[in-house]
Amino acid sequence: MSSTKNSLANKAQAWSARFNEPVSELVQRYTASVGFDQRFALVDITGSLAHAEMLAKQKIISAQDLADIQKGMAQIKTEIEAGQFNWQLALEDVHLNIEARLTELIGDAGKRLHTGRSRNDQVATDLRLWLRASVDEISDSLTLLRSAFLNLAEKHAGTIMPGHTHLQVAQPITFGHHLMAYYEMFTRDTSRLADLRARFNRLPLGAAALAGTTYPIDREQVAHALDFDGICNNSLDAVSDRDFAIEFCAFASIFMMHVSRLSEELVLWLSPRFGFIDLPDRFCTGSSIMPQKKNPDVPELARGKTGRVYGDLISLLTLMKSQPLAYNKDNQEDKEPLFDAVDTVQDTLRIFGDMVPHIEVKAEVMKAAAEEGFATATDLADYLVKKGLAFRDAHEAVAHAVKACVGRNCMLTDLSLAELRFACGLDSRPELLGDDVFELLTVEGSVQSRQHAGGTAPEQVLRAIKQARSELK
Repeated sequence: MSSTKNSLANKAQAWSARFNEPVSELVQRYTASVGFDQRFALVDITGSLAHAEMLAKQKIISAQDLADIQKGMAQIKTEIEAGQFNWQLALEDVHLNIEARLTELIGDAGKRLHTGRSRNDQVATDLRLWLRASVDEISDSLTLLRSAFLNLAEKHAGTIMPGHTHLQVAQPITFGHHLMAYYEMFTRDTSRLADLRARFNRLPLGAAALAGTTYPIDREQVAHALDFDGICNNSLDAVSDRDFAIEFCAFASIFMMHVSRLSEELVLWLSPRFGFIDLPDRFCTGSSIMPQKKNPDVPELARGKTGRVYGDLISLLTLMKSQPLAYNKDNQEDKEPLFDAVDTVQDTLRIFGDMVPHIEVKAEVMKAAAEEGFATATDLADYLVKKGLAFRDAHEAVAHAVKACVGRNCMLTDLSLAELRFACGLDSRPELLGDDVFELLTVEGSVQSRQHAGGTAPEQVLRAIKQARSELK
């Protein structure tokens, strides 16, 4: 038993006996991945047990070997979960560390576990198993975040705020409608994640190093045991494919872009220049020198972390762009960018899932802002069109009225009907402007007039929320 342990502790001999000298300590440190791929430990055990069960069923190993492997793996799992497993840098990665410990515990049966597989298809399987569990967790968190947006949007379906284009006041909308825009973004993210999961839920194991194996393995059995939807059809592609990791980072980049857009608005809205919202103190920090400050650190950091996730995507794209088939050592570098993207997305979802329901909305401030900047000018143009004026002429007439109000430092609603007709250049056509126009020039009237699917009218927002809730279930 001790000779087995010693041989596996020598990294070169763990590969084969063809080398004449051991790898240097510097190369060991440079090439080892055990410092970060320990994350795969439990899924590596799960995959190995499914592989062992298949080997036993196919009479490639004995029933006793299988029993010994199951017993040894149970002990190893206990040691790992208790933080008592002795990870060895000299054994390079999670796979050889577990194999060495298994062989130490059960002897030759541990050596036979690797029959019919390679670390190439083993790590590809582990990566998919680990990412699949992460994707499921992220999907659940996205559902919770989307639900939080629905609840807040319902509460503020009638809360009026200014809608912006070019960060200039454009038209009145409701805060509920604004929040539902983010609900749509995160719903698309959820859909992308589901598509990704369906594409990569295929078993690489059985591809061995690159060409398959001469043993009479049953890949479908292993795929079923590990809840894969099927097997990877080509052994070369099975061990070298990292599209799914790239796709995840692409999903993560788009998701974080959406979070960053939201974060930018939260930062602006919290500023006294807007004053639209407040955030609980637990999501903010103060200043070491300015005692009055309340800084929105969570949104700011989320905005910043978006860049690192973009970097993870570029790292993986660059990693894969020049690799010939099949597996290359370059692929050891696939894990840390993927881990970072997963961690960042999970942490972001957790903290935003807690923060969004507790956004305090200052409705009166929002409404007052919507009443500035001639936000109902388009409504006046639409009114004139409905009275028979061509849109371009109506647009010009309202532009003249806005110009006149700017000169007088007043709003459209401050003008009398006669003054409004004169400002629009329509005093010779009084039938185009009646007293009913002032109802449409209010922010309430403007919002209520958007009575169509996808519009900002409170009734339409509530209808969209109801539909979204039915789909979310």
